[in-house]
Amino acid sequence: MKRSPTTVFSEWAEEGRDEKMAKGHEAAVSNMLDGVLKKYNSYRFIDAGCGNGWVVRLVNAHKDCRSAIGVDGSKKMIEKAQRIDPEGTYHHADLMNWIPEKRVEIVHSMEVIYYLKNPSAFLENVYNSWLTMGGILILGLDFYKENTVSHSWPEDCGVSIMHLFSEKHWIELFCKAGFKEVESNRFGVKENWSGTLILKGQK
Repeated sequence: MKRSPTTVFSEWAEEGRDEKMAKGHEAAVSNMLDGVLKKYNSYRFIDAGCGNGWVVRLVNAHKDCRSAIGVDGSKKMIEKAQRIDPEGTYHHADLMNWIPEKRVEIVHSMEVIYYLKNPSAFLENVYNSWLTMGGILILGLDFYKENTVSHSWPEDCGVSIMHLFSEKHWIELFCKAGFKEVESNRFGVKENWSGTLILKGQK
């Protein structure tokens, strides 16, 4: 029986699988962050679907970071982030309708958006309510049409919501939300793996 993404990820937090996920995504996330953090002398940062907060902690250590906060729909993941990093700022909330107190220059998200009920509405929410003018959204996805090895994941993981879109469709959703200078590339391509799809857009 398939279950909601937040239920599955809460279980993974209790089982310690979040550490394995962080390790698996580390290279792609480093590539994503290298591409955006250097664009600003001073910035605020949100990690959407922050899990145990590892990206928030990484970014908070940068000298130009004024604030880095994490938000996640899994209560167990947020509790774990707060245990690891009591001084950090983490929010348990539904990404579809959460709005930050202050707009930020950078929103990052890794392996999250396709679990949301309406990815298009999420992109519009980020554009309208999260980002400053000139701010950047950068997303990493391993589950997409061109990466055929990923197609079995909804069954493998027993997750009820996983939107399988093509690279072109993701670009169209970014443009529909209002983003400009939308770019896509793939990181870590190898045999039988089309790479992490990285999408970036500017407000």
